[in-house]
Amino acid sequence: MQLVAIGLNHHTAPLSIRERLAFPAETLPDALAQLVDSHAAREATIVSTCNRTELYCATQRPEDALRWLAGYHGLTLDEVRPYLYLLDAPETARHAFRVASGLDSMVLGETQILGQIKDAVRTAERAGTLGSLLNGLFQKTFSVAKDVRSQTAVGASSVSMAAAGVKLAEQIFASVGGLNVLFIGAGEMIELVATHFAARQPALITVANRTLERGQRLAEQFGGNAITLSELPDQLQRYDVVVSSTASQLPIIGKGMVERAIKARRHRPMFMLDLAVPRDIEAEVGRMDDVYLYTVDDIAGIVEVGHQARNQAAEEAELIIGHRVAEFTDWLKRRESVPLIRALRDESERVRRHALEAAMKQLARGDNPEKVLEALSVQLTNKLMHPPTQALSSGSGAAHDAQVELIARLYRLYPEQ
Repeated sequence: MQLVAIGLNHHTAPLSIRERLAFPAETLPDALAQLVDSHAAREATIVSTCNRTELYCATQRPEDALRWLAGYHGLTLDEVRPYLYLLDAPETARHAFRVASGLDSMVLGETQILGQIKDAVRTAERAGTLGSLLNGLFQKTFSVAKDVRSQTAVGASSVSMAAAGVKLAEQIFASVGGLNVLFIGAGEMIELVATHFAARQPALITVANRTLERGQRLAEQFGGNAITLSELPDQLQRYDVVVSSTASQLPIIGKGMVERAIKARRHRPMFMLDLAVPRDIEAEVGRMDDVYLYTVDDIAGIVEVGHQARNQAAEEAELIIGHRVAEFTDWLKRRESVPLIRALRDESERVRRHALEAAMKQLARGDNPEKVLEALSVQLTNKLMHPPTQALSSGSGAAHDAQVELIARLYRLYPEQ
């Protein structure tokens, strides 16, 4: 059984590819069940965010897991293979530690990814696909992330994606204050972005969501109001800033809807930030006059603030991670010995039980207890010493010399030279 990580991220694949391999949160339990039921993996956890889709698996055939990932999304392996990475056990550990510590994020040192990994692990646990191997990996991952956060300044001076959204808007408008802002979706990312925009005191904050009740709960935090997604065609023209992040598999805002909104606005500019993967806003919208559309990949330049200082801290973090990878690799090696240890103890127990049964029969028929115990001890000694004695008495050459050295070390024997 091999521990592997399979995936793609913002380093290896453009947004147009990442969105085709994304897993909406509500589909994860079923996807995990399908992955394990297909026998492509025995254990599995799926991490799917706007910047990455990754499968952490215990599998005998990694290639089967690769095919499953492509096939689940209706693609061939040849279509996605150029963008995918397949990591062996030590590199899987290193990758998981780096991702959880914020070293592999678009925003170096960001903390949101750790929570997303924890959510993915809880989902796998509830789905019954988190076995002992992956549980060991992720418990170590969370411990490493904690050490990196507490022992380095890798997260210092970090500009989050949420804060970067405000900075982008302020490149289009002189100030967010006085603008009408629309948030589409009511998840964690929208809540983070809304917090930053609300601090600039816009004239109006509105949350559009599939369910009105959930949208209202979020809007009330910022003194705003809520509408349903079905109201967007009639309401879009009111807003100068539109930020969207939903789990929809299809675009929510199309080119035609935006064209009508811009016409009604008499071509006053509109800033649109699409943080969803797959995208909520059709890409063609970005080619329209008077519309400034940005995606998660466009934010990279904004979040470079403080990057140099965090790079120095990242070097310290990499040292911590290197040590922890070595520890995890040692744990994997010890774990591989468990079946052999169990078999050795089972064989010893069989020998003990057989010898004990013979001794009990002798005692039952009235044999001398001292002689029975003596015979028992001799029998046990002979049985247990037979394999190493036979190994020492047979063979020759380097293999035999290695056996002699190993047995001497195991039994702590140091013959006189």
